Amino acid sequence: MNHRNTRNALILVCTLLPACSDSSEESQPSASVDRLERQLELRHHADLLARIVLPDSTLAAFTTDGCSGGLSIGWEYLAEEIEDVRNYHGIRPPWEDCCIKHDRLYHGGAPVDASAEESFEARKQADLALLACVMETGNTRATELTIEYGVSTETVQTLYAAIADLMYRVVRLGGVPCSSLPWRWGYGWPQCG
Repeated sequence: MNHRNTRNALILVCTLLPACSDSSEESQPSASVDRLERQLELRHHADLLARIVLPDSTLAAFTTDGCSGGLSIGWEYLAEEIEDVRNYHGIRPPWEDCCIKHDRLYHGGAPVDASAEESFEARKQADLALLACVMETGNTRATELTIEYGVSTETVQTLYAAIADLMYRVVRLGGVPCSSLPWRWGYGWPQCG
């Protein structure tokens, strides 16, 4: 297994396994996961920042796919096929605005004069903002969904917290700069990985 595959495997295991995280009710990541992410990622942030300052680097126009990883596309498919999804939730994910705000932050990445550490922190804050936004979408929709499905507000909030936590874990894993993925941190800049 090469260095990149080992790094990705470690991040995957610690991001997705609850045993690596002492998540609280606020869905905050544990300090040990944060240290591991930082250790594995800082070199990639440094590589991105070095790429940004090259003379041939220009920031491309902003683009978004809504919620990445096929989430928006999959939701749209379900809404086309299942009338109840379309009627009660719309043809786009209810939290898609959160994803677009997140994409805006990811597009440019950190400021050009940032350090690798500052870039890491900016990405982390963008991901935490996504988590909070999805949870807030659940809070906003709680009354409507409680009436529609006959469940408690707490049930709706728990469901949205689970969705938000999963999305957070996925973007922490898949959004590393210089990964060659189209949704990486700093995706508006030329590839650096």
